[in-house]
Amino acid sequence: MAEYLASIFGTEKDKVNCSFYFKIGACRHGDRCSRLHNKSTFSQTIVLLSLYRNPQNAAQTADGSHCHVSDVEVQEHYDSFFEEVFTELQEKYGEIEEMNVCDNLGDHLVGNVYVKFRREEDGQWAVAELNNRWFNGQAVHVELSPVTDFRESCCRQYEMGECTRGGFCNFMHLQPISQNLQRQLYGRGPRRRSPPRFHTGHHPRERNHRCSPDHRHGRF
Repeated sequence: MAEYLASIFGTEKDKVNCSFYFKIGACRHGDRCSRLHNKSTFSQTIVLLSLYRNPQNAAQTADGSHCHVSDVEVQEHYDSFFEEVFTELQEKYGEIEEMNVCDNLGDHLVGNVYVKFRREEDGQWAVAELNNRWFNGQAVHVELSPVTDFRESCCRQYEMGECTRGGFCNFMHLQPISQNLQRQLYGRGPRRRSPPRFHTGHHPRERNHRCSPDHRHGRF
């Protein structure tokens, strides 16, 4: 019996533990889920909840109307965000094997940033420190995640351009970075840079917003 229970743990056959939470570290039912969400006590992977804001979803003028943001602007904005977060986390906490950002719209996945470190202790250190930080005018919420194999977490239909659920799919829709940035980040070791720009201790001052991707996103 013990071997059988171990073999179905975290699968759809498991009637006790939530298979979605086990696969993607999030569940659309949240605390109302009828199955258990087993929080990780150690993991290589952390998740920074709702950290990324896609300017195409958030772009509004002062009167509430939407601004047009081109796909090129969105990619440039996203690459800048990705490089900023990846570089700072790697240099401060340890080598990163993989970082992924969700492009989903569901509340449990929107803007989630998953960072898989090479060592578990680096993930624990990052969680302990980052929960005291601010980013883009909001408190950073980070926790250890059970996700280690993103192939199991991703929507395969989305990767083929065939997902019919759109942004509200319950599997990860991972936003790709440009090929140049991919080579730059994953083809280098840690390097020295300016001091970290995660804010600590107090809420940063509010700024006036204008209709441009960089201003809507903000900087560390």
